[in-house]
Amino acid sequence: MDPESAETDGPMEARIARIESDVSHLKTDVADIKVDLRGLRDKVDDVEKSLRGEIGSVRDDIAAVRIEIASAKNWGLGLSMTLTGIMLTVMARAFGWI
Repeated sequence: MDPESAETDGPMEARIARIESDVSHLKTDVADIKVDLRGLRDKVDDVEKSLRGEIGSVRDDIAAVRIEIASAKNWGLGLSMTLTGIMLTVMARAFGWI
């Protein structure tokens, strides 16, 4: 071995060792991220189930409100027809038609 190659082998091995160390740290970091993502996926699934239940209950409430609005329309129509009839009766008496 010539002296030049001996000098470059030492730092080269140190650099390779450092790269291997960094790669092992990256592997542990990736493993930790995977664990965190699995936990988040479980939480998201729980939230999705909860939201589906809430959406179902909101839909039921909206359907109930629609039914009540339809009955209120019918009641309002009946009331307006009754008031119109009463008003026409009062006008007919006032004009002497009855």
